[in-house]
Amino acid sequence: MSLHELAGKPAPQSILVNLNDLEKNYYEKKPDTENPTQLVAFGTSGHRGTSLDGSFTESHILAIAQAICDYRSKQGYTGKLYLGKDTHFLSGAAQKTVLEVFAANDVDILFQADDGFTPTPVISWAILQHNRQNQLHKGNSLADGVIITPSHNPPSDGGIKYNGPNGGPADTDVTGWIQNQANHYLKTNLNGVKRISYEKSVSKSNVKAVDFSKDYIADLETIIDLKAVADRKIRIGVDPLGGAGNAYWEPIAAHYHLDITVVNKTIDPTFSFMTVDHDGKIRMDCSSPYAMCGLVTLKDRFDIAFANDPDTDRHGIVVPSVGLMNPNHYLTVAIQYLFTNRPDWAKGIGVGKTLVSSGVIDRVAADLGLKLVEVPVGFKWFVDGLYNGNIGFGGEESAGASFLRKNGQVWSTDKDGIILNLLAAEILAKTQLDPGQIYQDFEKRFGKSFYTRIDQGTTPEQKSAFKKLTPEKVVTEKLAGDAIVARLTNAPGNGASIGGLKVVSTDGWFAARPSGTENIYKIYAESFKSKEHLDNILTEAKKIVDEALR
Repeated sequence: MSLHELAGKPAPQSILVNLNDLEKNYYEKKPDTENPTQLVAFGTSGHRGTSLDGSFTESHILAIAQAICDYRSKQGYTGKLYLGKDTHFLSGAAQKTVLEVFAANDVDILFQADDGFTPTPVISWAILQHNRQNQLHKGNSLADGVIITPSHNPPSDGGIKYNGPNGGPADTDVTGWIQNQANHYLKTNLNGVKRISYEKSVSKSNVKAVDFSKDYIADLETIIDLKAVADRKIRIGVDPLGGAGNAYWEPIAAHYHLDITVVNKTIDPTFSFMTVDHDGKIRMDCSSPYAMCGLVTLKDRFDIAFANDPDTDRHGIVVPSVGLMNPNHYLTVAIQYLFTNRPDWAKGIGVGKTLVSSGVIDRVAADLGLKLVEVPVGFKWFVDGLYNGNIGFGGEESAGASFLRKNGQVWSTDKDGIILNLLAAEILAKTQLDPGQIYQDFEKRFGKSFYTRIDQGTTPEQKSAFKKLTPEKVVTEKLAGDAIVARLTNAPGNGASIGGLKVVSTDGWFAARPSGTENIYKIYAESFKSKEHLDNILTEAKKIVDEALR
């Protein structure tokens, strides 16, 4: 993939989004219901789009919000609905629209006071806390939640996702129902959508503005050994990348007496303070070395530094030893540390990983005698395991993860960038090694990993053909000179379809799956030999996929 000339450089004025255009299009643009790209489409993380091309407008949010109300009614959910938003410009407009519909449907709503922002993991945590208390008091009013965020996507984007009573991203049967119902409303000119004015909605007695942060922050000591971090006087730098975590880090520092410096407190919906990502776009991706240039340059000022994306469900770890850690590397260190430093976790619980995450995780899990639970892409596949305490850790190669409390009980069932960041500080405090140093030792023990992901052009017909792939379609016996040991179209951890193909050899693997929005498919690949071997795997992967799709 070619690198854009602006990659890693401060964002120039010329590429900043025009907020007036975003707002105007949000309220005035009407989606073309004959155009599939302008319909509601729930991917692995909800519906995303931009008002500029008619894929994220007021009409979409009205339809989705009413569909969520219909689903709640159908399921008999009468508890609180926890509503959060991140710092993307369209998130503010969408939250107002959502409140107008939810209030008209008499939903009991809790949202952040003072027009504030809420990290995704805080909504997950709050849902679980409410429902746990409800069960203790033998109640039956289940809470759920909505988070308005397009994650780390560019400033022009908006997003919305639904989390059920288990606190995690809704499964495909739920999102499929909501998607179909929302598109029904779009195609019938929003007939049946209930709505009242914003002023009336926020004045209703069942719509309450609260502060989500205090209880969440006070509970962090049940999952992270923050006393050890404070006692060691670990010097921590934090860049929230202009996101919802901005209001959390200084209160965390004050509550636990931590030495935290927030190096960037700016909230700017154009995200003009960012350095540009690999493709010339502004993207608040805390795992990208180009988007993270600002914090990486400060690595020697702190013992450890970290960042989050705008909804704070992803983590980026910067250490003096290696700079910005590859997400796969940090997940591996986190797994090894947690499973050897959480004595109250139940024996036999598993390690959850998506099948496109590094094979180093497999090797560390085997070394520790842990059960590996390999699932398709999407954090929703970890929800039940975390909720029931059957897996201690669930993580994705895209820098999203969560894990259990110190006592082995559920913390969140959505990705939590705050706890993954604080865990890095705990690791440093307890081992006196930064996570990068620990991973360097892993390379000596388990082998050096060469890992990449690329996008490959394809056609709509080929994308559809991915659904029909079977292991038998791969007829070759070798991959880049090594014997193939597994051909997968279903994840070994839960038997669910991976929506693509994974081929594993003795010293490497690749996985291919189509994009939900573009005419491309993504190839993930890893070699335990060399960069040249990785390149050979990629070359052969394209041939294997093309032949299998015929």
